[in-house]
Amino acid sequence: MKYSYKVPCKKEKLRDIRSFVKEILDKHGLSEIDSSTLVLAIDEVCANLIIHSHQCNAKDSIEIVINVDQEVGIIFDIIDKAEIFDISNYEEPQLEDIIKKQRKGGLGLILVKRIMDNIQIIQDPTKNICRMTKKIQVA
Repeated sequence: MKYSYKVPCKKEKLRDIRSFVKEILDKHGLSEIDSSTLVLAIDEVCANLIIHSHQCNAKDSIEIVINVDQEVGIIFDIIDKAEIFDISNYEEPQLEDIIKKQRKGGLGLILVKRIMDNIQIIQDPTKNICRMTKKIQVA
């Protein structure tokens, strides 16, 4: 099954994105822990895009496409047109360095990389797709 949701790049829309993702995952019988973990990962990527790539410009939009496949698991595509940040090549900082420097932030992408089984960045002339896959049993 395939589901799609498009929103303007406003921080206020992050709640709607979380609700959309949770509703789809619940529909396919994921446990509360699995569902919450995946919602966290999608929320982090969408927040980074909305805040950093689009500077909360409501004229821009992002689209979340969720493809639920009993063989593959769940594929999340986050589609936009901003300058790309390739999370798949993101080098994790050492946790000790984050603590020492008392950095605010810096943990979100670490969590995303640990939660998802595979992350790909796909670019074409009209859009960017951050494709994240989670191999998980779905109903």
